[in-house]
Amino acid sequence: MNLFDDDDFMVTSPRENFFTILKTANINISEMEIEKMFERLAVAEKMLEDKGLEAEFEHTYSNMRADMKELENRVNSIFIELVGNIVTQCE
Repeated sequence: MNLFDDDDFMVTSPRENFFTILKTANINISEMEIEKMFERLAVAEKMLEDKGLEAEFEHTYSNMRADMKELENRVNSIFIELVGNIVTQCE
């Protein structure tokens, strides 16, 4: 007996779950949360520039792309954070 549907969130990846939620959630909340994430990215980029770490970033980024598991875990963490932020505001 299968207790879970195939589309249950536990059998999808965080990325798939994010895009599913994005399609059904309040568009204003979704846009706001995505904009917040871009703001955080912009601040992180500025910090790297201010500290002269652009080259080190590119090196680390290249290394992490070679070891996709760690990069995938970090990206999944961001997807999970975004889903949590969107869902809690849509309740």
